[in-house]
Amino acid sequence: MTDLSGKIAIVTGAGSGIGRASALLFAEHGAKVIAADITDKVNDTAAENPEAITAVTCDAGKEEDVQALVAKALELHGDLHIFFANAGISGGFDGIFDQSVEEWEEILRINLIGPFLAIKYAGKAIADKGHGGSIICTASVAGLRSGAGGPAYTASKAGVVNLVRIGAQQLSGSDIRCNAICPGLIETGMTEFMYDMVRERGMEDKIGQLNPLKRGGEPSEIASAALFLASEDSSYVNGHALVVDGGLSSSHPYSRQKFGQTST
Repeated sequence: MTDLSGKIAIVTGAGSGIGRASALLFAEHGAKVIAADITDKVNDTAAENPEAITAVTCDAGKEEDVQALVAKALELHGDLHIFFANAGISGGFDGIFDQSVEEWEEILRINLIGPFLAIKYAGKAIADKGHGGSIICTASVAGLRSGAGGPAYTASKAGVVNLVRIGAQQLSGSDIRCNAICPGLIETGMTEFMYDMVRERGMEDKIGQLNPLKRGGEPSEIASAALFLASEDSSYVNGHALVVDGGLSSSHPYSRQKFGQTST
């Protein structure tokens, strides 16, 4: 069984969805976890395993908050081995001609600058300890090609895919691995409105119809991928974007957008 005993991990976006499932799974496998989120829902995550999980409220796209988050892990546990930069927002599905600069700035701040800050501060802290570790960032299949998210979201996640490659190179020689996970359609707080809409229409069987498994994914399935990348089971995986999407990205979309048309 995968073992994280003695490991100290930070998980952002841990108040719900993928982050919450990952924080709980890391703790189940022996890690001490700092669970961070911008909402107080992170306290509910910590309450499920208070001996192993500490809740911290922070903004994962704000430099001083991420710096303080890493310092908190060192203060509480004297060490850091894993940082899962999972926090993110969708920013909606408006087309490129309908989004404002301010909307782009906020989406990029959280989805791309947040992971950059994780690599910057966690990478330094782990490297200073000299024992190696793992930094994981949540990207998306939307970052691999267009058609799976709004313009700013898609651009931000494409940035994350390349960011972990840069991170792997810049951490060369430190024994710190830097990887991304590219989830497909997963039922989380971010996608709740889509799931609710489909269920209200009695079309639940259509969820995930474009991937070969013909279903949406669960947060626990992404958490399992994060556990793999956090552990020594993936000791030779570095600079990689691991796709977990039921096979969605193995093909091309079935339809094309036209100018002036917004995806829904």
